Amino acid sequence: MQSLSNRAKKLEKKPMTLAERAYLPAIFQGLTITMRHFYRAATKKQVTIRYPEETRPFSPVFRGLHVLKRDEQGRERCTACGLCAVACPAEAITMVAGERKKGEQNLYREEKYAVSYEINMLRCIFCGLCEEACPKAAVYLQADKMAPPRYERDEFIYGKDRLVEPVSPDNRSKRGIQLTPEQADKLRSQMQPA
Repeated sequence: MQSLSNRAKKLEKKPMTLAERAYLPAIFQGLTITMRHFYRAATKKQVTIRYPEETRPFSPVFRGLHVLKRDEQGRERCTACGLCAVACPAEAITMVAGERKKGEQNLYREEKYAVSYEINMLRCIFCGLCEEACPKAAVYLQADKMAPPRYERDEFIYGKDRLVEPVSPDNRSKRGIQLTPEQADKLRSQMQPA
């Protein structure tokens, strides 16, 4: 068949030289690229870090580990309204609501509270919508903590035992009881690691 444009050229097969048959130019070119990468890696700062021993500074708008906050008297703020669970696009939050019993006024802020509150950190996308949806400011995403690495999948389901903020001696309350400065200092010394 003849070409319509008449520009076709017949290609001739040239025999390869000995160097081309031994692939020496290609091997030399590949080694040059490899040596260039070795030199750059040795002279530049490392881009990898050894997490969790080393950490990078967080962005000011970083959203990290979840915390269920307490009020000034040390009571849980969460009223189990479910707005955080509804707002979560990943459906990572589950909770069971319960009624406060008589004598539990020091533990829970409202008559309704979360009996169980769980966040599946494997599903969570750390978008912060749960924090924005909470009317009581009970859910807070820390700006300085990440979810620590774990080996088991079950360890990434955080319950109230991991999420509720510990009672702080700085707000001078322990389960609704006002502390004296001496009691606060004693509690602070107990909380410090040995």
